[in-house]
Amino acid sequence: MRIDIISGVTALLTGPLNHSIVKRAIDKKLVEIHIHDLRDYTDDKHKKIDDYPYGGDAGMVLTPQPIFSCIEYLTSQRNYDELIFTAADGTVFDQKAANELSLKKNILILCGHYKGVDQRVRDELITREYSIGDFVLSGGELPAMVITDAIIRLLPGAIGDAESALKDSFQDGLLEAPVYTRPAEFRGMEVPEVLRSGDHKKIAEWQKEQAVQRTKERREDLYNRYKKEY
Repeated sequence: MRIDIISGVTALLTGPLNHSIVKRAIDKKLVEIHIHDLRDYTDDKHKKIDDYPYGGDAGMVLTPQPIFSCIEYLTSQRNYDELIFTAADGTVFDQKAANELSLKKNILILCGHYKGVDQRVRDELITREYSIGDFVLSGGELPAMVITDAIIRLLPGAIGDAESALKDSFQDGLLEAPVYTRPAEFRGMEVPEVLRSGDHKKIAEWQKEQAVQRTKERREDLYNRYKKEY
């Protein structure tokens, strides 16, 4: 897989790529990640990539020229399965979307910044728009990294135990059941006996019951959807 990320503030992206699962996936050549500085594609002699919005609103907006130039250059080099824009008003990114994107070959992500991007970019170039929640960030770099991380950890070989990813929260419409590790007793608190029983069928049943109960208590929206779909 290859992921290209376009940003006007590329320094915000470099740190998360050099650690943990993402870094190991890069080292294993499971994924290539290329970061593109939007300022390298502007025609403005001062490397300016934003301007005031029409209509007199406050804030600044990324102008279309450098974005079109950058994306047109990249798409002339390869075909992209998806061109994603990280937007506060986009569809909320979820595990289903991560699963779908992990099956793609080439993905391009455009990071918004300031007040957003010129609407013509969204109308003409973008195939998917994602938000990571109902709040506003100063830029789309953090959402881009969230999306990238969620995709990469699903790639075969990215994590040591592939089954672990399949049991993550949201994979089957539920939150994950409680997890425990050694020691079996800590400060008077014990690991549930069923998890120490070695009976894999009973353990699976317990985990499912706990997942359903936890989802019902913490995410009523997910629980109601689960009841309808499963």
